[in-house]
Amino acid sequence: MTANGWFQIVSFLLVVLALTKPIGGHMARVFNRERTFLDPVLRPVERLIYRATLVDENREMRWTEYAVAMLLFSVVSMAALYLLQRVQLYLPFNPQKLGAVPPPLAFNTAASFTTNTNWQNYSGETTMSYLTQMAGLAYHNFVSAAVGIAVAVAFIRGVARHEKETIGNFWVDLVRGSLWVLTPVCVIGALVLVWQGVPQNLKPYDTVKLIEPMRVPRVDADGRPVLGSDGKQLMDAVTEQTIAQGPVASQEIIKEFGTNGGGFFNANSSHPYENPTPLSNFIELVSIFAIGSGLTYTLGRMTGSQRHGWAVWATMAVLFLAGVTTAYLAEAQGNPLLPAVVNQHATALQPGGNMEGKEVRFGIANTALWATVTTDASCGAINGWHDSFTPLGGMVPLVNMMLSEVIFGGVGAGMYGMLIYVVLAVFIAGLMVGRTPEYLGKKIEAYDVKMAMLVTLVFPLVILTFAAISSVRGFGTSSITNPGPHGLTQMIYSFTSQAANNGSAFAGLTTNTLWYNVAGGITMLVGRFLMIIPMLAIAGNLARKKAVPASLGTFPVTTPLFSILLMGTILIVGALTFFPALSLGPILEHLLMAAGKTFA
Repeated sequence: MTANGWFQIVSFLLVVLALTKPIGGHMARVFNRERTFLDPVLRPVERLIYRATLVDENREMRWTEYAVAMLLFSVVSMAALYLLQRVQLYLPFNPQKLGAVPPPLAFNTAASFTTNTNWQNYSGETTMSYLTQMAGLAYHNFVSAAVGIAVAVAFIRGVARHEKETIGNFWVDLVRGSLWVLTPVCVIGALVLVWQGVPQNLKPYDTVKLIEPMRVPRVDADGRPVLGSDGKQLMDAVTEQTIAQGPVASQEIIKEFGTNGGGFFNANSSHPYENPTPLSNFIELVSIFAIGSGLTYTLGRMTGSQRHGWAVWATMAVLFLAGVTTAYLAEAQGNPLLPAVVNQHATALQPGGNMEGKEVRFGIANTALWATVTTDASCGAINGWHDSFTPLGGMVPLVNMMLSEVIFGGVGAGMYGMLIYVVLAVFIAGLMVGRTPEYLGKKIEAYDVKMAMLVTLVFPLVILTFAAISSVRGFGTSSITNPGPHGLTQMIYSFTSQAANNGSAFAGLTTNTLWYNVAGGITMLVGRFLMIIPMLAIAGNLARKKAVPASLGTFPVTTPLFSILLMGTILIVGALTFFPALSLGPILEHLLMAAGKTFA
């Protein structure tokens, strides 16, 4: 670890802190229907949308109607993306003449982008046409993020309101989140990324002659080595290179700001056309946390308890620092299995540590920071390969997702996930003092706790069930490229990432198969919608309750003690649920690595 590395990490967190109030305050004004500086431009557009879609913007919904509207919108959007992938060969803006996406992969991708996961069992530059990228994937990057923000705001309204039957209007929240929050930043951000060198065009790919021809290993359609009759790997001569390009910048900024994560290129944000400079790397990192951090201020503003919003922010910040410190330390120490002649110490000429799978231009600190940020949020974009991290370094992004990505979290998803833990934390506090738990003037009763526990149980159930099936059946184990505990970690990471709607991968697991496409698609849908519905039920129940005046026995949710209790609740729930799986995966791999054990 270096002073420069820590300077970059601390600078990042300070910038996120500085953006929290302006972004959070803007969102509070937007969703409270207060006037903003964007109204003269956007209000006419908003009215036109409502007029065209026959939406009454002044009519609010009960939580059940809100949930049905959200589900119907998502189903139609998913079906449209599936169809677009299947017929892209016959549509314009396909200069590479890319064919139809196979049905299992099209289903998985449609489920992935609808749920804000952006899990990719394909290489974007060789699978999706420009039209699919723009009208299909980028569209979902906007609306899936807007759905997450809408649900979070609806939950906050449930906490803030008293004796009300409604929690807002889904269509209004969706439109205002898209127009007032996402679009302005993405228009400016895309232009900034173009300035930094990210392409934005509709040109066909360029083919160039290599100055020095190369020989590369031949692989089959699944990426496995092809062997000759003598048992040796076959090699192919390469004399040309195809340089992919396209409308990258417009998708890149919303992929980060909307915590979507799906890359235009297979290499994602380690690709120089997605992330060309240190400045673009910093901008994209800050974009991932911007809305999640801002929503903590929105929470305080809309509930009338700003100190509570900052207490939640502080909880997130401490957990973030714990994660990035662990990842940075693990990667900076390097790989003990490498021979002593390999210099893994930081010098003026190299960053030191475990540089496998990392971009030299980003180094250890920025890669560890990115891996932590992208899995604290439900982003999933990467600028280094998590599969190449040390066991403990790779465990950090896995644990972040197992904690339901509530550390700033995805756009909206992090906030409503954190509020579930808040409900559980105040319930535990109430049990400890022997009185009915209260949260911001609302009594937390059996119904609320049951719905919160449903959320916390659905998440591990879908992960561990599919991971267990994959680990004992041939259709699951045949995709493993690394035997031993690392292979198990790859499986667990795959389903955890999809259930958490993250989308990052260990990448050593071959997942473009019928089993992993279908099981993964189901996992993503369950991880999104079977967790949102109980949350909306809690919001609707809270909105109907009367305000309870605070008393001497009320547990304050604005103090450091509350933050500590909230952190403890998050860690204990995660540890109790997933520790056995972690023990058989990254923890065992770390112990075996320390003992000098490798797997062929």
